Amino acid sequence: MTDTQLSEIPALGRLYAGAVGSAAKSRLSPSKTTGSLPTDRHVVRGASVDLARLTDFQRLVLHSATDYLPTGYVHTFAFPVAMSLMAREDFPLPLLGMVHLRNEVHHFRPIHYGEPLTVTAWAENLAGHRAGTQVELVAEVTVEADGGSETVWRGRSTYLAKGVFLPKIDRPDKSAVRTEFVPPLPTALWRLGADAGRNYARVSGDFNPIHLSRLSAKALGMKQSLAHGMYLASRVVADTVQTHEGPFQWSIDFESPVFLPATVAVAIDDDGTAGEWAGSTFTGWNPRSHRRHFSGSVTPLDPASDGKGFSAAPRA
Repeated sequence: MTDTQLSEIPALGRLYAGAVGSAAKSRLSPSKTTGSLPTDRHVVRGASVDLARLTDFQRLVLHSATDYLPTGYVHTFAFPVAMSLMAREDFPLPLLGMVHLRNEVHHFRPIHYGEPLTVTAWAENLAGHRAGTQVELVAEVTVEADGGSETVWRGRSTYLAKGVFLPKIDRPDKSAVRTEFVPPLPTALWRLGADAGRNYARVSGDFNPIHLSRLSAKALGMKQSLAHGMYLASRVVADTVQTHEGPFQWSIDFESPVFLPATVAVAIDDDGTAGEWAGSTFTGWNPRSHRRHFSGSVTPLDPASDGKGFSAAPRA
């Protein structure tokens, strides 16, 4: 695998604009995709955090004001590099309309906003899904230290291209059997307005049309606009980890979209005894239909861990 050096963190707005043009072009000419993923990584070195945008992000997800980056903000900062892979002409899936399925993150240590950050991203694990084709995008954030690089954050995001079935990609034979969901007692109620998607887009740069308005969402096959998965993840994980210190890992699975406006019931359950935090589980659901929107967990991470069981950056 080789590296493609980018001069700066890409602007998601430009990537989405380019994706609109590519979508129009694909309607006029047959696709020439090979059905395989790009074989190189995209890299941005020495990138700086915008303090004003960080402050806006902390305010939006109700994170305490601090000089250290919320784990959801690190995703927001790094993921445009991964998205630049998806915007390439040789990427086999369309960027527009991707459905967010899952996130898995290792946050190895506190990251000060003043540290220059190197972001490396790559795509892997193209696979069939009962509703289309899914892919995993990995972003890794490192800091130069003592003549080497220290990995401070690594995140894996799983996306689904709904209705896109590639040749030679097998689909699962059957749908997964869902267990019955019995809502627990909520610990919070989130009231999200119709502008929640636009508000998150302004602080994250993620202007995916499915989040911006009912009209733009319907143009991509959604019945109305929906909340960003990373807004939901950032907010619930911020609620969970703000009172705890040390490295941690978290994951979230998205089961059904949050159509805006919405009320989301949330339950966070802390594990541990004698005041020692052993981790937390969380769930979010529609309090009227009892349909689950997301579920996940946050657990402490061994300081000596390099994210065992979580793939590191492939060698160039």
